[in-house]
Amino acid sequence: MIQDAHPPVVAPVALPEIVVTAARLPPAAADAAFSVVRIDQEVLSRSMRLDEALRSVPAVSLFRRTTSAAANPTTQGISLRAIAPSGAGRTLVLLDGVPLNDPFGGWVIWSQATPESLESLDVIRGAGSGPYGAGALTGTITLRERGPANDGVGGVLDVSAAERGGLRAAGSASTRLGPLAVTLSGLREVSDGYVPVRGSAAGAADTPLDLDSRSAALRVDTALGQANLSVRAATWEEDRGSGLAGTRANASGHSLSATAAQAPTANGYGWRLQAWRIDSNLANSSASVSADRATTTPANDQYKTPATGWGLNAALRRRMAEFAGGRLEWELGADARFNDGETNELFSNPTGAGFARGRRAGGETAVAGAYVDASWTAAEWLVAGGLRADRWENTGGFRQENTLATGAVLLDENDPDRSGEVVSARLAVRRDLGGGYAARAAAYSGFRPATLNELHRPFRVGNDITEANAALTPETLKGIETGLAFDRDGVRWGATVFWNQIEDAIVNVTIGAGPATFPRAGFVPAGGVLRQRQNAGTIDAWGVELNGAVDLSSAVSLNAAVSWTDAEIDGGSAAAQLTGLRPAQAPEWSATAGLDWRATDRLTLALAARYESSRFDDDLNSRVLDAAVTLDARGEWTLNPATTLWLAADNLFDADVEVSETGTGIAGYGPPRTVSVGLRLSY
Repeated sequence: MIQDAHPPVVAPVALPEIVVTAARLPPAAADAAFSVVRIDQEVLSRSMRLDEALRSVPAVSLFRRTTSAAANPTTQGISLRAIAPSGAGRTLVLLDGVPLNDPFGGWVIWSQATPESLESLDVIRGAGSGPYGAGALTGTITLRERGPANDGVGGVLDVSAAERGGLRAAGSASTRLGPLAVTLSGLREVSDGYVPVRGSAAGAADTPLDLDSRSAALRVDTALGQANLSVRAATWEEDRGSGLAGTRANASGHSLSATAAQAPTANGYGWRLQAWRIDSNLANSSASVSADRATTTPANDQYKTPATGWGLNAALRRRMAEFAGGRLEWELGADARFNDGETNELFSNPTGAGFARGRRAGGETAVAGAYVDASWTAAEWLVAGGLRADRWENTGGFRQENTLATGAVLLDENDPDRSGEVVSARLAVRRDLGGGYAARAAAYSGFRPATLNELHRPFRVGNDITEANAALTPETLKGIETGLAFDRDGVRWGATVFWNQIEDAIVNVTIGAGPATFPRAGFVPAGGVLRQRQNAGTIDAWGVELNGAVDLSSAVSLNAAVSWTDAEIDGGSAAAQLTGLRPAQAPEWSATAGLDWRATDRLTLALAARYESSRFDDDLNSRVLDAAVTLDARGEWTLNPATTLWLAADNLFDADVEVSETGTGIAGYGPPRTVSVGLRLSY
């Protein structure tokens, strides 16, 4: 189920023997003072992808409202609260402390971790100063991988088939081998996909968004005295069509991490040491489209984008059972992340005879910081706060362009190194009011440095071109919020009011329209526009979040949530044309509702609805994407305690969900109705 997660701090129980578990610190007591939504295995088990499970929380979405089943890798950045969605994402995603955000682009390849491999996840809304750090601008999503089986072998396997050639198998299994616990998880999925442009607007140039995805991960856990050590290796690759003839995208990578941790005792210390490395690559081609959508002309071939990210973090935590009449928990920590990468491209094909130019561009980024975070709990009070200091650097930036036929150098730039410091903080108070009620208030700040993709990689979608900007500085956020929650006798609800402001927001700003030739960017065809990433002033957002759930009986439960966000840009002198407009891809309203009915001991039925108001596909608010309502239905038949047969229909009423619009008014759509059937084994 989905719930506001304000778990009480439970004193650890002394164990009589060493137990091998995943190496992680338990959730901090301070988290209960902030806006946290927990998604458990019940919801995860009904989702084919993590981003689909996250969509059950209003105002949580990828840059466009297409799931990763069809979204280009470069649009799989996730953001919270509809303040200002971004292809790079404004949310940090952590798997047991290791970032899943791509080291080059900041987006998340969601097939890295399948729902079957997780025991739960938390959506922490609000800037992540304190232990989360850089990148947690609108919030943090923390994933917890399944731990080793308590007695021998355990795991889950889900296999399914869907319309349009969809086949999927995913699972996780663990076993104990003497002092070691071994956990293996994996995914294999294929689909013929659907054509995103529909009806009479579609032409021969429009092709399906087919998918071929695979991933695997191996984790080994062992005890180190009272501590635990986890070593994890993972690999992934997904290849997909991009919806136009001659265009494809391929994202691949592998990662390695090592974590040693010891949970704090009731009146003692705990700690964590962690190191990780991610290597990724992206190949992405694009094409211009003829006016009648009958043909495409290759426009860009980003054939290789190697990138490496690595990092270290350490934390020392202490719990003090008696402090000033309450219980004190504090954590000191430090972390550092380093990224380097480059794009290699072929571009400029004005006659259709072949590419005329080549491009290499890239650089390095780094951010390192230290923090202190603490909470004090006494009777009905919880007070939490944290302070961070970080230093960021962008170095080694370059851009080189040449003529392919002769090798003649057309552009050879070296960007000046840039650096700076950012101080961020958070403070929150929560009070139990009795009778099931609790109130809280919080203030926070955070920051997100520009990604290598935003700094150095131009890109093209159809006839639209977006230029990079090596002069980008980090965007920062400050905000306040207050909330009231109730949980008693099977009834749960919560309400939050927030205000957030993003300064130096990184926005794609329109420079001009085609047909025209522009410096650096070159020729933009008719119907296309040229944009550039810029620090475009500030974004102010007021919002209200409401959620509720009720158990009508032991067999029937209802849940609903709604989010309203009024976000507005002040472009200042840098982008005055944006002042008063709404950020692109940010809906004003979003809502979800669900019904779970255990009809019999064997049969469970579930409905899940999602609504989003209209949004804009561009910075100038000229391309409107209509509001949309979708309904998903699922039935599960328990064959035996370990085996469940399920049938699902996503977008049951085949609603047209607009996800994009070209300058000539051609709309792209999300997935049509998709019926799937599967078998789930748990052991």
